[in-house]
Amino acid sequence: MEFNRRRFLRNSALAGTGLLGFLELPAQHPAAPLTDGIPVVIATWDNLKAVQAARSVIENGGKALDAAEAGARVPEADPGDRSVGYGGLPDANGIVTLDACIMDHLGNAGSVACLQHIKHPVSVARKVMEETPHVMLSGQGALDFALEQGFKKENLLTEESKKAWEQWSKEKKPFGETNFENHDTIGILAIDQAGNIAGACTTSGMAYKRHGRVGDSPIIGAGMYVDNEVGGACATGVGEYVMKTLGSFLIVELMRQGSTPQQACEEAIRRIVTKHPRRFRDFQVGYLALNKQGEPGAYGTEKGFEYTLSRKGDQSLYQAEHYLK
Repeated sequence: MEFNRRRFLRNSALAGTGLLGFLELPAQHPAAPLTDGIPVVIATWDNLKAVQAARSVIENGGKALDAAEAGARVPEADPGDRSVGYGGLPDANGIVTLDACIMDHLGNAGSVACLQHIKHPVSVARKVMEETPHVMLSGQGALDFALEQGFKKENLLTEESKKAWEQWSKEKKPFGETNFENHDTIGILAIDQAGNIAGACTTSGMAYKRHGRVGDSPIIGAGMYVDNEVGGACATGVGEYVMKTLGSFLIVELMRQGSTPQQACEEAIRRIVTKHPRRFRDFQVGYLALNKQGEPGAYGTEKGFEYTLSRKGDQSLYQAEHYLK
């Protein structure tokens, strides 16, 4: 399913024509209507199981932080998800490296970058937040810390992902080739029954990247950001472009200044497109946002960017608005 969706994105990009910046509303999947209350959970892509796990935590009286972590752990453990956690496509050296971050309603944050052998990097990120004075640990240091905290060292490279990497190696393609099939990062935001917001982001990163490459997902303000006074935002896609504009932080600050979540997401994408007018057709970036009232927003550079939204027991898949190619 992951690969089919990426092919759909590429085909849509090649088929569409039009003027830069012209907004096309999806024909079959309208934008999510305004919320009628909280709690609410939103996640990038068709991550229904992740949203259900997060929603279950909240419905049982749990906190938004616990919900975000629980939701992110679902694709991390799914070997069929080739862009997150166990089964994720490896880097150019055939090594699965993981990035993740988490942030609570008090402004506390933790993250891990280039972490190996640990199935649930989002939970390690939470430990970094709660058990250390730091925000980010990386590489061997992150692994050492995870093992100290009782996490189990595992082989995360499945046979399916190994075969894909071997084929890539034979074809001698460029490092981290952007092919719309290798970056289905999950970003997830949750508002609990107390009205507090938290978020998480986790990924195995761009397939076949140069060893040591880190994307936007573990960077607070890039891959994900929340502010309990305003709301939150998260990103998916090619992280280099998200990092250069600190998209998630930008979206939250725009909402603070009065923009709706939708307007803020559109502006964040517009910042990327205007800086890369000749290149943005070749990569995918999508943003989600949620304000404290539970109103969602979503926008992307490519047609086909989907997100899952759950509130008051209703769970639906939507297609975000996008820049027309």
